[in-house]
Amino acid sequence: MRPRFDYGAEVRVLRNLRNDGTFPGVVTGALLVRRGSTGFVRDVGTFLQDQVIYSVHFLAEDRIVGCREEELQLAADPWLPNRFEFRERVVARLALGRQGQVLVPQGSVGEVLKVLRGEADGLAAGQVAYHVLFPDANPLVVPESALTAPDAAPAPTAAAR
Repeated sequence: MRPRFDYGAEVRVLRNLRNDGTFPGVVTGALLVRRGSTGFVRDVGTFLQDQVIYSVHFLAEDRIVGCREEELQLAADPWLPNRFEFRERVVARLALGRQGQVLVPQGSVGEVLKVLRGEADGLAAGQVAYHVLFPDANPLVVPESALTAPDAAPAPTAAAR
């Protein structure tokens, strides 16, 4: 198990980092570092002997936060911002289906299970998609353009009801 990032490497965090209860002086669940922020690797260690953990100093926030390898990328690598995060609720902007069969009606509310970004996740360069779990459906890979936030959701059309 070799670390991907070395001491002093400038890295970018890929998702919002919240306090899981291990960051002193901050309420559990509070936002520590916003996705897209950059910092520098100060230390490399392991957790349970199977996860590489990096201590990253985020200068703008003046916080040193432990990050898993999958939460980071080199700061110099292209950054694909995303609108939604893990466990956020989203609404289908249109009916979602496969092979002509509607699996999720327009206006259905689902929950993001995973954020997919670009070629690393088998998508076209620059594309963002999500694994989304909708009621009465298996998880679907949904492009960001087909989703909206619950408070911004348009009313379903008569055909979609």
